[in-house]
Amino acid sequence: MAIAPKIFSPFKNIIALQTTRQTSVESQLEKFGIAESNLASAKQIHDNKVLVASVAGKAEGYDAIITNKKNVFVSVATADCTPVLIYDSKTNSVAAIHAGWRGTVLNIVSETLVRMKKEFGSDGKNCFAFIGACIAECSFEVGAEVAEKFDSAFVRWDEEKKKHFVDLKKANKKQLLDFGIPEGQIEISGDCTVLNNDNYFSYRKEMGKTGRMISLIGITS
Repeated sequence: MAIAPKIFSPFKNIIALQTTRQTSVESQLEKFGIAESNLASAKQIHDNKVLVASVAGKAEGYDAIITNKKNVFVSVATADCTPVLIYDSKTNSVAAIHAGWRGTVLNIVSETLVRMKKEFGSDGKNCFAFIGACIAECSFEVGAEVAEKFDSAFVRWDEEKKKHFVDLKKANKKQLLDFGIPEGQIEISGDCTVLNNDNYFSYRKEMGKTGRMISLIGITS
């Protein structure tokens, strides 16, 4: 079954979920009465470009999508990268973000929130966010050339393994906090796509031959 973030449960006009490897997107959309034609998605390029979606459909070259339109469900696909879903309860706007390590370094979460502020007038105190299942710090070994791109607060050196480990969840949470989203309004999945590979697709664990989870959020009419 899909994961339904608890952080959005008080808001009855919001549908948000992250699929698992056991659930087809089609079955979950049907469950909530969402047609595939209501999905706004994009070909992701590991950058920090943000699409403002006024209608559903597939775009090219974006890793974050925002909207304030009802029945337009913004979505991203991941398999180790970090999915981030945001809801602004005052402006009734939403965002779906694909934050791989490159996007995280490029501050894609911050860029998305700034764009939400520009387009919709979003303020951090009114926003709620979900950081979904992704590769956890304990599984994300990186070389020095990647580690040096991150703030040291998000990097751990393992003396025994002689490897750097990066915490993508923590790095993306910091961007949410920096925008002014209260910590109590942020939910972080405890699952790791590598360690919990029976439930999630993992590009790293499965050597690139794997599927994708879909994370989506939208405002119902």
